[in-house]
Amino acid sequence: MPARNLEGRPPSQRQLKVGETLRRALADVLARGDVHDPELARFSITVSEARMSPDLRHATVFVMPLGGEGEAEALALLERNRGELRRAINRELRLKFSPDLRFQPDRSFDRMDETRRLLSEDRVRRDLEDEDEDRDDDGGAGDAGPGAT
Repeated sequence: MPARNLEGRPPSQRQLKVGETLRRALADVLARGDVHDPELARFSITVSEARMSPDLRHATVFVMPLGGEGEAEALALLERNRGELRRAINRELRLKFSPDLRFQPDRSFDRMDETRRLLSEDRVRRDLEDEDEDRDDDGGAGDAGPGAT
């Protein structure tokens, strides 16, 4: 029987639940300073998302140091302390297998800033205002409700 192609499929409820639990556990571990690395303790790290593989053995964790400064150094320190972080998280998750952690920089803040910048451009704002005026001009036509003739 061939292996099914899981690409393109949305994550299961189990993957989402375990990912969110892992995200919270990792954030707590980092906030408490449970990892005994003074260099890592210098950083305040935001854990924004954890995506689990279908078999729950691998987790891609999206992180960003507070303020975005020292991103490369923070990622290197997280990689260096991956084993200790994995053990600390496993105590809280109680899964059959402790997921292998892979750290990636969180780019969602960059995308959010870019979206905000685009929406603030004059031509986009003008288009959005034109759409709002068009809706107001319709006066709700075609939406007379039940019983209307």
